Amino acid sequence: MRQSQALMLLGIIAHNGIATAGSLPRGVGPEFVKFYEFKDTFTCIGHPSITIPASKVNDNSCDCPDGTDEPGTAACALLDHLSPQQPLPGSLSGTTNTTNALPGFWCENKGHIGAYVPFMYVNDGVCDYDLCCDGSEEYRKIGGVKCVNKCAEIGKEWRRVEKERKENLERANKRRRTMVKESKEFRRRVEVKITSLTEEIKELEVKQAELKAKLDDVERQERFKVVKNEGPGKLGVLAGLAKNRVNELRDALSKVMGERNQLKDKVQELEGILAAFKEEYNPNFNDEGVKKAVRAWEDYAAKRDTQEQLNEVDIQEVMKEDSEESGINWKEFEDDEATDTDILYSFEAYLPGPLRDFLHSKINLLRIWLIENGILADVGSEKSESRLVKAAREAHDIVANDVNSKRRALEEQQRDLEKDYGKDDIFRYLKGKCITTEAGEYEYELCWLDKTSQKSKKGGGKTTMGNFNRFDWDEADEEERHDGKGLGRGKRMVLRYENGQGCWNGPNRKTDVWLACAETEELWRVSELEKCVYKMEVGTPAVCEEVVEPGHAKDEL
Repeated sequence: MRQSQALMLLGIIAHNGIATAGSLPRGVGPEFVKFYEFKDTFTCIGHPSITIPASKVNDNSCDCPDGTDEPGTAACALLDHLSPQQPLPGSLSGTTNTTNALPGFWCENKGHIGAYVPFMYVNDGVCDYDLCCDGSEEYRKIGGVKCVNKCAEIGKEWRRVEKERKENLERANKRRRTMVKESKEFRRRVEVKITSLTEEIKELEVKQAELKAKLDDVERQERFKVVKNEGPGKLGVLAGLAKNRVNELRDALSKVMGERNQLKDKVQELEGILAAFKEEYNPNFNDEGVKKAVRAWEDYAAKRDTQEQLNEVDIQEVMKEDSEESGINWKEFEDDEATDTDILYSFEAYLPGPLRDFLHSKINLLRIWLIENGILADVGSEKSESRLVKAAREAHDIVANDVNSKRRALEEQQRDLEKDYGKDDIFRYLKGKCITTEAGEYEYELCWLDKTSQKSKKGGGKTTMGNFNRFDWDEADEEERHDGKGLGRGKRMVLRYENGQGCWNGPNRKTDVWLACAETEELWRVSELEKCVYKMEVGTPAVCEEVVEPGHAKDEL
């Protein structure tokens, strides 16, 4: 009887994985092996002052405050620093509000990758093949569940997917290196352009200063210079205007005379018809209308004979072209009127050459002094500028405009150089490029560092969903996708696009563009988190070096 009881006890010990001298308890991970190489007693890892018999390891009772005596059971699964204060029977700590020193139940997973399973999943009747492909966490076969070892096939598939993932990552990193190289070249071009513009502006500023000094000098000399007026005087201008006006009136008179002659012919024709009518009608015919018409013609004929006729000779005389024999002799008014300048030049003509030059120079200096001191009025104006002044002004204005244009270009290039384009200036390569995708009844578009938009497939214009504002970072918490087109878990770069078009009875649209590593630029998904707030999930090689490798631990609830 005692022998059978002893055999039963040994079976229970082996079934629950209770440690015996020289053996390793179930569920111990490789980094904790040194703590479980005991003989008769076990020392709690987080509380070295507490020692328990080896037989209490994996006995399904939480004896160590940190749970290290139960690496292969779920007895200490409730230990968590976030757990509310509550008693834990049998625990020396007396509460669940503490931290378990072990990360979980260790599955060796031969043929695949070893991993920890949260203690609460140990012997819960569910095969957790995603973490424990060998099924060792369900050693008690609760509810008749038997988790067969699938590590061979799972490991083979995982290695295939992992190989493909690494190859894709390598291609993505290779493309990123190319993008970085291109971005550096773009930046170098901007720097070269800035240097070039700076040098050009310096040279143009020197040239502009020289031309300005020359313009000022020419203006000063020309403004104070006494020269003969090249154009006609006031009388000549007035005569020219009068001549044009007379010619216009003569042309109008000619047209009127032509129309008058046409009307005169028609009147004569009508008068002949009425005269014949008067002579031929029968006065005995009692028709009051005819008699009235005859009397009216007789009255008209009497008045016509007394009207004053226009003299055709006078009209023809007026219509003759002006010349020296008839009309106005305009040549008399075309001679330039005499001015002080004419008198001056006429006077200088009688002087010897050297004396004439000396006198002319002194008169100019005197005129300049009188004008600068307010004694003599300066009548110069742009309307009377000489060709020399106009040429000097045009040359200066061309260079001045060129300087202003190049300064604006320089400011634009400097702003571009100071702008944030991310690590390694990588987004300088993507700036201005766009990617699109279709979702539902809309087509969505992302233009890097510019704007996001949507357009209905039924037609109509684009709706701006946001304008690029800044780079940001945020934590992603999503399951890994088998196709690799997902954000996964970890810190991710987020591009904030804000101040888009306003929603109907709502705020302005904005878009958060989440980036993950991919071989090419691709807009994976678009979702509306709340009214007028959108989320775009985008793949790009630009952030491949920022990706954190996903862990293999299953979250504990």
